[in-house]
Amino acid sequence: MDLEGVVRNHPIKKDSWKTLLTLAYQSLGVVYGDLSTSPLYVYKSTFAEDIHHSETNEEIYGVLSFVFWTLTLIPLVKYVFIVLRADDNGEGGTFALYSLLSRHARVSSLPNCQLADEELSEYTKDGVVSTSNSAFGSSLKSTLEKHRVLQKVLLILALIGTCMVIGDGVLTPAISVFSAVSGLELSMSKEQHRWFLFAPVVITWLFCISSIGVYNIFRWNRQVYQALSPYYMYKFLKKTQKGGWMSLGGILLCMTGSEAMFADLGHFSQLSIKIAFTFVVYPSLILAYMGQAAYLSEHHVIQSDYRIGFYESVPEKIRWPVLAIAILAAVVGSQAIITGTFSIIKQCSSLGCFPRVKIIHTSSKIHGQIYIPEINWTLMLLCLAVTIGFRDTKSMGNASGLAVITVMLVTTCLMSLVIVLCWHKSIFLAICFILFFGSIEALYFSASLIKFREGAWVPIALSFIFLVVMYVWHYGTFKKYEFDVQNKVSINWLLSLGPTLGIVRVRGIGLIHTELVSGIPAIFSHFVTNLPAFHQVVVFLCIKSVPVPHVGPEERFLVGRVGPKEYRLYRCIARYGYRDVHKDDIEFERDLVCSIAEFIRSERPECDVSLEKLEDDEKMTVVGTSSSNLDGIRMSVDDADFSEMASTSELQEIRPTEKPKKRVRFVVPESPQIDREAVEELQELMEAREAGMAFILGHSYVKAKRGSNLMKKLVINVGYDFLRRNFRGPTYALSIPHASTLEVGMVYHV
Repeated sequence: MDLEGVVRNHPIKKDSWKTLLTLAYQSLGVVYGDLSTSPLYVYKSTFAEDIHHSETNEEIYGVLSFVFWTLTLIPLVKYVFIVLRADDNGEGGTFALYSLLSRHARVSSLPNCQLADEELSEYTKDGVVSTSNSAFGSSLKSTLEKHRVLQKVLLILALIGTCMVIGDGVLTPAISVFSAVSGLELSMSKEQHRWFLFAPVVITWLFCISSIGVYNIFRWNRQVYQALSPYYMYKFLKKTQKGGWMSLGGILLCMTGSEAMFADLGHFSQLSIKIAFTFVVYPSLILAYMGQAAYLSEHHVIQSDYRIGFYESVPEKIRWPVLAIAILAAVVGSQAIITGTFSIIKQCSSLGCFPRVKIIHTSSKIHGQIYIPEINWTLMLLCLAVTIGFRDTKSMGNASGLAVITVMLVTTCLMSLVIVLCWHKSIFLAICFILFFGSIEALYFSASLIKFREGAWVPIALSFIFLVVMYVWHYGTFKKYEFDVQNKVSINWLLSLGPTLGIVRVRGIGLIHTELVSGIPAIFSHFVTNLPAFHQVVVFLCIKSVPVPHVGPEERFLVGRVGPKEYRLYRCIARYGYRDVHKDDIEFERDLVCSIAEFIRSERPECDVSLEKLEDDEKMTVVGTSSSNLDGIRMSVDDADFSEMASTSELQEIRPTEKPKKRVRFVVPESPQIDREAVEELQELMEAREAGMAFILGHSYVKAKRGSNLMKKLVINVGYDFLRRNFRGPTYALSIPHASTLEVGMVYHV
């Protein structure tokens, strides 16, 4: 199905208050499930070993002060008021920041970018321009574009943040209460009502912990609000010294899930997320932590195996109901980070930084609702391994804390570049941003890293494995494209063959897939040299991703010619954003043929003037899909009696054995008038489509060339080859009828 219209029309901006409040309500279940369950284990992890609760209450007051200011400065000030503004046309997350930077400084990880991509409406939306207002910004942009090393550093930085998010997807279910139950949530329905199911659970949980907090404050210590003063942080560190510094690894868990506010921005709007956090989540969490501190300030000797934990502060009469709500909240929190992991994997795969995986779109109404079976099973196995291996909250907290704070550090670094390159602000503001927030996060990072042997090694190990997979795939893909570019066939070779290409041209359309956006792929010369006949119409098709979230249907295709008109060779580039949903093969095939027909109809006669211009494949025409171009050519498939027009669902490829065959017709607008040559060309295209379409797929085997160093041989011959063989092929190849497919293998020595 085509979800394109749904994706494009998601009501994020210019919402009514009713819609805005509905989005804010839904965001509570999707975005804040993880963050809202942090009171379950923050105090327990903080007082696990490094510090102890004493009768002076300096420790508990100091921890409360740290929690309050951490929640205020990082989630509230940094994310709500600053980072959320750095959206990529409504999308958020680490890779959205990288995509935003890559468009401004032209440091994209995609090898087949074109100047025409910069003319996309979303490429230049929301203030995106190609030049910087400041001299430093222009200098920084020029430096990034000139030095490949800096581009790789930027890419690796984005990949590290992405890998840590994936690691958090493993650790969050493990550290949540009854983490094993979170696996059951994956079997639930993934349609829109899911969000309305999640939201009441989180709202009930927030109401529960805030009410218990208020009760504990008035019941045990009404003066606990004094601990919100930063002075208590100073007293805490002065008394506990090294132990207090090491305990920061537990305190930072209070902001676990804050990154989800930015990562899940594409599902909601900035304002709805801000409203939900500022007026509901933030005050509820502060009251919950104050209530726990008030209780602990009057209970210094706790006779329980649970020690300093959340349930000690819960009145005994309501402990069981609270436990049940906590389990549900933990399930919701786990599902939120797992869903975020699916989304970020899809982004990485679209931008050429992760092997292709099976992506199932679970909702036809809400964009971004996806499920990836391979990643789901991987997360489940890793989560079980972590749970069985650690068996205690302390080690899980150390591991989760490092993953969380690393993602935040990466976001801070990328945001400092966004401030200069994208927002064109003063370098002074960027330095202040990275020094202020970076120093806070670096303090927490050091406290987490010191516990490397006590569990913090897990996210590092997981991130390293995923980072190697991502970089090997990206490197192999880039080298393969580089080989294609270096081995393109000269246009002079094509001209020397003549319009018949030196072989028999038979009826039909030959669709040759290539990653090249210009030039003639080497695989085409292989066909012409070894095959006795070829199709009368040949289309070089490139399906590529561009560094924007979405590409409008009216800008989907770039169509141009390869060689003179009489050769009947066309190039068609289908462009998709990293959040776009690809169409099914039947509708895509129809749009592809219609885009070529529309190009023929609208082509200006002066476009075919000289042989010199044949070398320039960059002059292409933007053509929309048939659904977006209502004034363009329409294609209909009729039965033998031509009695009625076929619907979209009937546009199916007819096998040679099936009778009767269907006829293809182009419905051409009455104006403007088209010349005789264009009519003849359209007639030939119509006859070719009627005869059938053959898909020519090239299977490339990439090998490191002789003389390469050992590392390159390991990466290409072992790593990339393993990933290519064990992950999925291109999505377009999976739905092609086998009877219409010609597969050719080639060995690339890179």
